[in-house]
Amino acid sequence: MAKTRGMKSLLAAVAALILAPAVGHAQTNPPDPFRWLEDIDAPRSMAWVAQQNARTAKRLEGDPRYAVFHREALAIFTAQDRIPTPRFRAGGIDNFWQDGQHVHGIWRHASLASYRSAGPQWETLLDLDQLSKGEGKNWIWKGATCLKPQERLCLVRLSNGGSDAVEVREFDRTTRRFVANGFHFPVAKQTIDWMADGYVVVSRPWTPDEVTPSGYPYVVRAVGRDGVVSELFRGARSDVRDGPVVLREGGRFEGVLIDRSLSFFEHEFYVKTPLRDRPVRLDLPPKAEYQDYVAGQLIFALKQDWKGFHAGALVAYELALLGHVSGEMRPELVFQPGPRQAIQAVRATKYRLLVNLLEDVKGAVDVYSRSGGRWVARRLDLPRDANLTLVDADDATDRAFAEAEGFLEPTSLWFLDAATSETVKLRQLPPRFDASRDVVEQSWATSADGTRIPYFVVRPKAAKLDGATPTVMYGYGGFELAKPPIYLPEMGKLWLERGGAYVIANIRGGGEFGPAWHEAALREHRQRAFDDFAAVARDLFKRGVTSPRRLGIYGRSNGGILMSVSMTQHPELWNAVVIESPLIDMLRYNHLSAGASWVGEYGDPDVPADRAFIARYSAYQNLKAGMRYPEPYITTNTRDDRVHPGHARKFAAKLEAMGYPYLYYEQTFGGHANDADPELNARRWARHYVYLAQKLMD
Repeated sequence: MAKTRGMKSLLAAVAALILAPAVGHAQTNPPDPFRWLEDIDAPRSMAWVAQQNARTAKRLEGDPRYAVFHREALAIFTAQDRIPTPRFRAGGIDNFWQDGQHVHGIWRHASLASYRSAGPQWETLLDLDQLSKGEGKNWIWKGATCLKPQERLCLVRLSNGGSDAVEVREFDRTTRRFVANGFHFPVAKQTIDWMADGYVVVSRPWTPDEVTPSGYPYVVRAVGRDGVVSELFRGARSDVRDGPVVLREGGRFEGVLIDRSLSFFEHEFYVKTPLRDRPVRLDLPPKAEYQDYVAGQLIFALKQDWKGFHAGALVAYELALLGHVSGEMRPELVFQPGPRQAIQAVRATKYRLLVNLLEDVKGAVDVYSRSGGRWVARRLDLPRDANLTLVDADDATDRAFAEAEGFLEPTSLWFLDAATSETVKLRQLPPRFDASRDVVEQSWATSADGTRIPYFVVRPKAAKLDGATPTVMYGYGGFELAKPPIYLPEMGKLWLERGGAYVIANIRGGGEFGPAWHEAALREHRQRAFDDFAAVARDLFKRGVTSPRRLGIYGRSNGGILMSVSMTQHPELWNAVVIESPLIDMLRYNHLSAGASWVGEYGDPDVPADRAFIARYSAYQNLKAGMRYPEPYITTNTRDDRVHPGHARKFAAKLEAMGYPYLYYEQTFGGHANDADPELNARRWARHYVYLAQKLMD
């Protein structure tokens, strides 16, 4: 887009301010000329967004490939033959469904027998399209919690636009209406669950100042439908968040577990039972995470060595003994992962514990039960060399659902019986793309410090190893989140079928090999994650899989840090960079949206020692003049109240002021997930792949 002479002068002045040499303290931290873009809904900010969107839409949506990509993506996201995700409820199965006719979606129910058949008989409980139209809102489904054991009354969570903040209303499944004069809690970031009929436990901002710097509540109260309120726990404003977990067995209320989050990774746990006036604090190390409650046992995962247990261990406390044992009460070991294993998820059935593992970044599911005073495991017969995910478990029986998938293997749904070890494949997605021409390889790169980094490559079998294959490499590397092989229909259809390759780099900071893999790139060690990512790229070049001209990278959220830093530290390694819903200004992230909650991951930029190591990589501050950066595609969401859209906005504005090419697009609703609307999600991915095709295939 052509600029006026006045606009050019203004941008030149702004660039001069950005690039001015630092002299003295005042100029070491100069005013941020783009701070105004942090005012999310200000007219000036939204006018800037509209201008950027129009420019980018002209470039990407004007490409002839866009209409084709959009049509193919929309067919995937609105397909009627998708697997309806099951949730055990009211003796049957609940599901939330979206398609071309139900854009906002419908909450529906079927019997278990019906769901296990080829054609489930669904009954609609709540139609969000009708609700949105009737109330003039853009309601996005955030789930429901129902009162056990009958599960007739439910607490429904609704987000207007997709933000994490929700409105909570009481809903009657029998009448299929919201309960008149029932429980109703206005929009907030809040946690709520049933204690008994007429009583709920709630963590929310009861007054405007009862919010932590991260934007979450720290006061937990019991609330009666009759208006009676009693405080169960009050944390401190300096906490990240404090919330309740209701403990039940056989539908019977047995107590409330309070999770006091001192930081994102450090917790204190308290248990309040009906027989005790005050909560009892559990003896656990700071880095421990609650997993589930089964057969009277509280299950925790240890993220650090403690009292003879090693990091990664799964341990259990017996609820009935808490506060009744003289002297120190030691938890019982359930499972200690090996060096090539990592626990991904733990789910409880009525009497048993399901543990979802990764072994060399491939999935397995074990069933644990107590026998002879110890925990005994059995491996379930599920697909090997696949990623396995526990979808749901029924705490009224020992039944569960799991999914299996691979890069080239469509997702399949399995019915599990933890008591008998029965596994039954119920259904599988039809192929969404032709995978017959592709192959999956797992390889290892060597990072700067000598650590071996695993990565997966999906590429055409016939592709010559001459560096000419257009390749997209994905990375995340944070919060102990592993990235195993998954079936991505849009990637397969829009990219693989056109001769592209796809790579996942399992860099440090993730959870591929447990807490130690995460800790290796924490805080002052963050550079290791960036080094790992670059090492995978160089290994791809060495093997001839691709070349810098044909390599693009994609990451979102925490992956946005990885993308922006990779762009500024190693612009020579890639020709395309997709930066989605990103953190970028790491010297200010803790003051934006939920950023303060992540100080445990990145460090605190308000502490000089932490600021020093963060400043060395923060891409917003490390853009330099005279560089040959690849033209990035930066995209975010106005209603993202987890990662502030100001990160993406300011990075784009600074690139423009410095004269660098870039593309920017901001969807105006949908929240952090960015996938609340199938139509908009199809447009989102169509833009992504048009950009990647322009940069890597043309």
